Amino acid sequence: MKRDILTLWNLSKAEMDALFASAANWKRLRREGKLAQPLVGKTLGLLFDKPSTRTRLSFEAAMVQLGGTPLFINVKDTQLIRNEPIEDTARVLSRYLDGLAVRTYSQDLLTALAKWADIPVINALTDQFHPCQVLSDIFTIIERKGGYEGVKVAWVGDGNNVAHSWINAAAVLGFDLVCACPKGHHPAPWVIEMAKRACRGSVRVVLDPLEAVKNADVIYTDVWASMGQESEAMRRRAVFAGYQVNEAMAEKAKQDVLVMHCLPAHRGEEITAGVLEGKNSVVWDQAENKMHMHKAILEAFLK
Repeated sequence: MKRDILTLWNLSKAEMDALFASAANWKRLRREGKLAQPLVGKTLGLLFDKPSTRTRLSFEAAMVQLGGTPLFINVKDTQLIRNEPIEDTARVLSRYLDGLAVRTYSQDLLTALAKWADIPVINALTDQFHPCQVLSDIFTIIERKGGYEGVKVAWVGDGNNVAHSWINAAAVLGFDLVCACPKGHHPAPWVIEMAKRACRGSVRVVLDPLEAVKNADVIYTDVWASMGQESEAMRRRAVFAGYQVNEAMAEKAKQDVLVMHCLPAHRGEEITAGVLEGKNSVVWDQAENKMHMHKAILEAFLK
């Protein structure tokens, strides 16, 4: 039976832990120059409706290194742009491909593709969730901290798709998450409510970013205006002015705090250049680890 990753609710704690261990193994093999190609003859479609640097390249590189073939598909070059029914596209792609990674705006479109496709469908970002990003981020925390148990993560900024996936992860894995977001930009209430009903750790939303980062093991931020919100950028800069991750804020966290950002970053807006490039920053490890986590996911779901 085929499996999908539409949100992190599709995975159990044991399955996430297995992916973390697999990603570590793939990273070790890469460092040692050893070749393993379990996906020879497999083809991954990358159906993208949004621009991408890291997500696209990490999926493509992962698939090639696993011995498979990635096929990039710009939605604008498909018949979806001419209103071909989702169910028709999904069933046709299922005849050509062994898996489909989708980067789009609508979570509903992703869900519909998964409903009609006979192949695994992986969420490579929607406006509501970004599960693979957060899996690779937690893998980075495990590398640096030895695990995620007892870790306090402070999210500072917009309650966006990445924040939603962090909330999902905290509920499943059991670490503590505090989201500091301005009024009107909190995570969706239904996402928080789902987490609280099943939460192994704790999930809180506060207004004060200094409260969130106090004694934090991880400070995480993202852009203030996501793709599709460019027209709101100026207004958002005013709203989020007090939520910049800067040197003064980082000092409120633990001395060995990890500073994380999923990139691209706007230096001088949501994070200062000094913090992004500082000794506590692990953003480049995050970026690399997307490829290793994607290998783990593709092996588990396509093999």
